[in-house]
Amino acid sequence: MTRDAIEPAQREEQQRIDSTFRNGSVTAIGVVVGFSLGFLSRWSALPGEWSPSDLVSVALITLGLALQVKSLADLLHVSSLELKRYNRSVRLFLIGLVLVGLGVVFAVFADLLGLGGIVLQG
Repeated sequence: MTRDAIEPAQREEQQRIDSTFRNGSVTAIGVVVGFSLGFLSRWSALPGEWSPSDLVSVALITLGLALQVKSLADLLHVSSLELKRYNRSVRLFLIGLVLVGLGVVFAVFADLLGLGGIVLQG
């Protein structure tokens, strides 16, 4: 009876994904991370004064970018071929993507309401 309880747990640990599938995910995540980094670096290089709404936006974008980079780094390890680790990395990436998106949306709406600083001037 205990043997039946142990076997499903062992099977779950042994589930793996194909390396080709993971490689595609690494490529897609790498492209999005590059875009996010480019957006943040362009924004930080704009002349002008920062407003409090800019700081909120950049904090969201930076946190989201950090999660995206962590996800990419995790996917580069061989252990990411385990389904559990792969799924965790993808979840981290999606959370990071949502945070970056929220930061950009917040900056756009702050600018539309006249609260924004330098975000959309470039």
